[in-house]
Amino acid sequence: MTKEAAARIILFVFFAVLCILILIPFYAVTVASFKPGEDLIRYGLNLRFDFSVMNLDNFVYLFTGEHAYFTWFFNSLLLTLVQVTLTLFVSAMVAYGFAAYDFRGKNLLFLCVLLIMMVPFEILLLPLYTLTFNLGLMNSYSAIILPGVASAATIFFFRQYLSGIPREIIAAGRVDGATEYGVYLRLILPIMKPSFGAMAILNGMNSWNNFLWPFMVLSDENKYTLPIGLKTLLTPYGNNYDLLIVGSFFSILPIFALFMAFQKYFIEGMTAGAVKG
Repeated sequence: MTKEAAARIILFVFFAVLCILILIPFYAVTVASFKPGEDLIRYGLNLRFDFSVMNLDNFVYLFTGEHAYFTWFFNSLLLTLVQVTLTLFVSAMVAYGFAAYDFRGKNLLFLCVLLIMMVPFEILLLPLYTLTFNLGLMNSYSAIILPGVASAATIFFFRQYLSGIPREIIAAGRVDGATEYGVYLRLILPIMKPSFGAMAILNGMNSWNNFLWPFMVLSDENKYTLPIGLKTLLTPYGNNYDLLIVGSFFSILPIFALFMAFQKYFIEGMTAGAVKG
């Protein structure tokens, strides 16, 4: 056996084991969604496949019971769509400015973007909360969307991606009479499709799973996002594990659908830098 063949076998085994480890939690949640809440309280989240206790009662309760699950679900869906769209639009334009133009203070401003990436969000919570309160945005979706519109990590990724695009393309567009917006919309955006796919997945996951900041600014139950709503099912006075576990199972589906829709662009976008030049 050659060294190359041995390396391939080792890599295959490694990724197979990694795949199994990643799939185990999904399997556990799927199995638990068919079990009554009492079983989860008694035995916890486990991998035991017991046909004697498995049924569809949790799913029936999800679709026919009296609860606000689908209100939370569609709130999260709406917020994710709006936030991802605005983040990609604004961050791509900022990154294009860094990559395509030379202006005074450009490197300093980009250094500020890198420094913002290094600051944990928890440090910004108090000043951001104070600013949101002073602006009168509490208990509104604007308070959730606006702070993440210009994402430092997304700007950095787009800028690095655009750095690999020859500037001759931009110059050719200008020679042909296109405006600056025309160059961006007609020439640059089509080239950026892989990077948009990659960032759509990553920003979509962050927005969909965001809990801490929405939890701090939202007080109306009808405006709760899905992570907050699921958290309210666990209280000192009673726990609705039946809805919690099946609701958690369905909360995975939008992210899975998002990845399946953009996986081709995700792979292209993430590997673009490896084939640069």
